[in-house]
Amino acid sequence: MGSRGSNRKSETQASRIRSARELFRIGMPRALGMRLVSLTPRKVIAEMRVRPMHLNRNGRVNGGALMTLADVMGAAGAVANRPLSCRGGTIESKGNFFAAATGPVIRAVCVPLHIGRTTSVWQTTIRNKGSRIAAIVTQTQIGLPRNDE
Repeated sequence: MGSRGSNRKSETQASRIRSARELFRIGMPRALGMRLVSLTPRKVIAEMRVRPMHLNRNGRVNGGALMTLADVMGAAGAVANRPLSCRGGTIESKGNFFAAATGPVIRAVCVPLHIGRTTSVWQTTIRNKGSRIAAIVTQTQIGLPRNDE
């Protein structure tokens, strides 16, 4: 009985991780060229190769592109931790920009600050080549029961 229960738990966790990984293969993350490096329930690592479409008029990565990267990373972390029977989204996001983001690749690490029953809070640190911090984004994700009507 014990191994069957743990088997179901690991299958559920594997399903959550698959669902979280899928977020990088669709929509805005795909269009912007975000690449998932690794994903666990406690850490998401991703990269984005900087292309001309990411740049502002000063030749630096646009803040909206950085916020989008952080948003999808926080969402992936939340999906990896909430029941499959839930849906969710970002209910708050705040970014601090410390240095201009430049290429050729920016790398980000996202970790949970809090994982509760209905909300989770994620912090994403985005770094330039050479590990200089470009931005830190903190966001709150909510999980709600699915209402499949």
